[in-house]
Amino acid sequence: MKNNLILSGLHFDLKDGHKTLISEKMEKIFKHEEKIIRARIELEHDSKSSSHKNEYVAKGHLELKGTTITISTASDNINKSIDDLVDKLDRGLRRRSRLRRVKRKQGSLNELPQAA
Repeated sequence: MKNNLILSGLHFDLKDGHKTLISEKMEKIFKHEEKIIRARIELEHDSKSSSHKNEYVAKGHLELKGTTITISTASDNINKSIDDLVDKLDRGLRRRSRLRRVKRKQGSLNELPQAA
């Protein structure tokens, strides 16, 4: 199955280097979770931010069966924003997997034996 990765840039053009960097980083995410339907990465340049002169915002949306994980990061360097985004997406997937395992082990309350 081919990985569905959608890249977009807001207020600036994505260069081939950025596209290659994002594709390589996202391969790690696709290897960890085979149930990803679509991944959408949006990079935005905000030159009029109140806190920074030039701020780059990276937003990631992972569409999975049943849920969507949405994470965003901001930095003054586009490469740092991309790295932070991929790390946060990876942590979000691990957290989702851990929560599913906990729920699976707990079982329902109706299955508990009742005292006579």
